[in-house]
Order: sequence, then structure tokens, then C-alpha cells
Amino acid sequence: MRDGYMLSDPAFIDWKAGMTIAPRERWPQWFEWVGDARKRGVSVRRARIVSEPVSEYVRFEYEITKGLNIAAGEQVRWLPRRRATDLALPGNDFWLFDRKIVLINHFNGEGELAPDDEGIRTEPEVVSLCAKAFETVWERAIPHEEYEPA
Repeated sequence: MRDGYMLSDPAFIDWKAGMTIAPRERWPQWFEWVGDARKRGVSVRRARIVSEPVSEYVRFEYEITKGLNIAAGEQVRWLPRRRATDLALPGNDFWLFDRKIVLINHFNGEGELAPDDEGIRTEPEVVSLCAKAFETVWERAIPHEEYEPA
């Protein structure tokens, strides 16, 4: 839900410098994790809420998505922030696992990972809120193959 993450990430820095990013070489473990999940029949979906015109970081994400996320087996959709005004969203980024576990991601104001005192949440109300928010965003969002960042 942010317009920039981990601006100190070496891959982002290399991309900004004009270097070619080879996702399978740079993130082999991601391909393994997603591949293993897919073999078990798990659907891996990622929804990104973005401001338009997109930030430099979101442009980077967009440009590596096909070779990283989609190539690994994820489904990816994009929701322009202007189309999210009427949605109730959690205050933090999160991963939802099996509609039972929520992993909260905290970032500081610069987009760097922040110390996390919350981490894993399993309370039914938190899981329900995050699941409903994700499904609402997913239904409204544009599949990667159809999205063209402004």
C-alpha cells in the first residue's frame, strides 16, 4: 500500500543505475517458496495499491513483476489509489495465510522495515478484516497483464 519500500534495496539501487535485473538469479529462494506452495495447490495472490502517476519505486516493482512474481507463480493485480477511496483497509501491509494467519509488515516513514512488536496475528477479527479487505481490493484491481502504470 506504500509508494516506496526498502529504497536501500540493492536491486532497486541497481535498477536505478540502469542495470538489468535477473529475478531468478537475484531471488532464487522466492521461486522455490512460491513453486513449493503452488505444487501444494496454494494460490499466491498479490494486490498492490498505488498512487498515479506511479513513483520510481512502483515503476521498478512493475517492471520486475513479470519476471519475478508472475514467473514464480503468483497472480498480481494493481489498484490505483483513486479507486480505493471507499474501501476500508488495514493500516499496515500484510500477508494473509490460509485465512487463518496475518503477518503484519511495519515500515518506517522512509519505507524501510521497522522493528516489529506485532508480527503474527491470529485473532479472528484481525484475520477477517484483512481477508475482507484483500478480497475487495482483489475484485476491484486490474490484472498485471492489463495494467499500464500512469
